[in-house]
Parts: sequence; structure tokens; C-alpha cells
Amino acid sequence: MRLPLLFAGRYLFARKSHNVINIISGISVAGMATGTAALIITLSVFNGFNRLVKETLSDIEPDILVSPATGKAFLPDSAAMAWLGTQPQVESICNVLEESVFLAYEGRQGLARAKGVDSTYERTSPLRGHIREGQFSLHRGDLPQAVVGNALALSMGIHPRFVAPMELYYPTRTGKISLSDPMHAVRSCKVSPSGLFTINVNYDGELIVVPMEVMRDLLEYGQEVSGIEIRTAAGTPEKETARLVRDLSARLGDGFGVKDRFHQNEALYKMMRYEKLAIYLILIFIIIVIAFNIFSSLSMLIIEKEGDIRTLRSLGATDRLVRRIFVLEGWFISLLGLAIGLVAGIGFVLLQQRFGFIKMPGNYLISAYPVVLKATDVLWTVLGVAGIGYLIALLPSFRHKTQTI
Repeated sequence: MRLPLLFAGRYLFARKSHNVINIISGISVAGMATGTAALIITLSVFNGFNRLVKETLSDIEPDILVSPATGKAFLPDSAAMAWLGTQPQVESICNVLEESVFLAYEGRQGLARAKGVDSTYERTSPLRGHIREGQFSLHRGDLPQAVVGNALALSMGIHPRFVAPMELYYPTRTGKISLSDPMHAVRSCKVSPSGLFTINVNYDGELIVVPMEVMRDLLEYGQEVSGIEIRTAAGTPEKETARLVRDLSARLGDGFGVKDRFHQNEALYKMMRYEKLAIYLILIFIIIVIAFNIFSSLSMLIIEKEGDIRTLRSLGATDRLVRRIFVLEGWFISLLGLAIGLVAGIGFVLLQQRFGFIKMPGNYLISAYPVVLKATDVLWTVLGVAGIGYLIALLPSFRHKTQTI
């Protein structure tokens, strides 16, 4: 194996008699380096946006959500909740009561999703960090207040500086509907807007957060809740969260659904995974196209080295040994491009993480493109590019097998 390596290394860096071979080889190296760097950078940018989405959603969605398997509301299981409160990984436990309601404000009307929350949520929710106007406050003395999604507020003309309250309407659950006066079958409540938040398009366009007592009065519930939101301490491993989900689900039984963050938005997270896979495959296909330059340069090199091949054969070299020399030569071209591309791509990502010199256009939550370098992405890039380079290097040697090799 050492002899083919020596010959392949010599052919890689030696000057060829036909300058066009040097040019094509240089183009092959540059192409593989560019493709490798593009793969590392693109996957890192995709990781950055994925992390941004997850971090943003984590401020509105809990790490673990308990909801009823059937129906809309349930009474919390005190024994299971007491056990949950003893777990060191659990940071907070919040009761919520959600329902779609009819919203009216200063002559404008629309539908909204109202979320009633308890004092723990009001005190600990990360939503406080996403307030765009006003403040995160659900009480002013004895008066209930609400925070509203920014897009919903814009469509309804809601602003925390205005004194007019919002009116929430919901059909009564216990009373009878009168055809002569249907409004008697509709319950209502008033809350004043205290702040506007922005998370993403889905939440900004429909969500209102109000005190729990307002929702219970509007929906005519006692101690029932529609869900229990559990947040784990920062740095809790995923396996510990999974253990909590399993144990809590076993304690609650089949009447409840216990979901981690992935299963709360399973379609979204699967879509992000498939998008990343699609991006990887598209860029790998581009690298395959670029790698055919290696085929051209290696084919020309084999023709140029016919004299060397005859000499090696006269010295007792087998066809297999000669083929291995040129396969390694072609593979070394791709590996050289791979090494250069890895250095360039990883260096660019690290510089972007440190200095953020590529800025985001427009008005976004972040000023620079987010990037996250993952070891698994580097590994798959190395395997993909090296594998493509090796397979492409096999083609010329077998093509010329019946001729010179």
C-alpha cells in the first residue's frame, strides 16, 4: 500500500507536461473546496435558524404539556402534581385554560385564542422578554389586564396606551339559548391591554394572555384547566425530560396526554429535519457535478503517464497496483479540496459566530445571520465529499483498463 501512496503523492504535486492537466486539477481542487465550504456554511446557517425558532417557541411553549386525552378541561391530579413538584429538574408548574373567543374592540371584531394563566405563569413566563409595546402585566390592582399578539393588535387597532377595554365573548355552557334574545346566552368580560408581544406569525396573529380568573368566569369553570405547562431547569438533558414525561404519563394514566416540546409541534420539527436533509442532498448533488472535473483530469493524467505505466509493468507491477495509484491520485485531489473547504467553511462559521459581519436585511429580532456549527454536520460532510471523490476516482482507471492500465 505504501508504493501506490508514494506514486499518487508524487503525481499530485508534480508539474505535468501538459499545463491543461494542472489547470483542470486546480479547478477540481477549487471546486471541491468551494462545495465543501458551501455545505458547511449552509448547514450551519440552517442550524442557526432552527435554534432561533426553537428558542423563540420555548418562550411560549413549555418543555412538557399535560392535556386531557378527551374533552377540553380537567381537574389536575393532586398526587401526580405533588410528585412532580418534588423533582429537581422541574422549575415551574403553571395551570392554563385556553379557548377560542370572540373579540370586540372599538367597533372592530374578530376571533382570538384567549389563554388564561395563573400567578406562577405571570411571575415566571419568558414571554416577558418579547414585549414590544407596554409591559407584561396581567393585573393593575384589582383590574384584569391582557397582553396581546402584535399582529392581532394591529388588525384590531389595539394599543396599551388606549383606555378602551377589550371585550371577550363566549357562549354560555350552562344557560339556555333564547331565540328572542340570543345575547343572553353569551357571556362576556372586559380586560384592558397592557402590552403587545411578538413571537412568530402564528402566535402574534391570534393569542391573548389573560388572568386565569377571567377565563374561568367567562367559560363558567371552577378549578378546571385545559392544560398544565411544566418548565424544566436550564441545562436539563433531553433524556431527563423524556424520563419525566414517561413517569408522569404512567402516574396520570390513559386519560391524559403528556407531550414534550417535540410532540407539541411534531409537524414543525419533522419539517425542519426534512428541510435540512433536502439541503444536504441538493448540495451533495452539486458536489457530484463538480467532482466530474476529477474524472477529466485523471483521464488525461493516465494518458500522459503511459510511459510510466509501461515501466512499472516491466518492473513487475500488477494491473491492480497501477490502478490503485491512479485511484489514490484522483482521491487525493478530492481530499485536498475537502481539507481546504473544511478550513474555509469552519473558519467562516466561527468568524460569523464571533463577529456577525454578515447582517440580516430588514428589521428582525437578530442583527446578523445566526450560525451553529455541529460536529455531526462536519462528519457527514467529510463522509459525503470523501465518498464521492473516491467513487469518481474509480471511473477513469476502469475506463482505461483495457487500454493502458
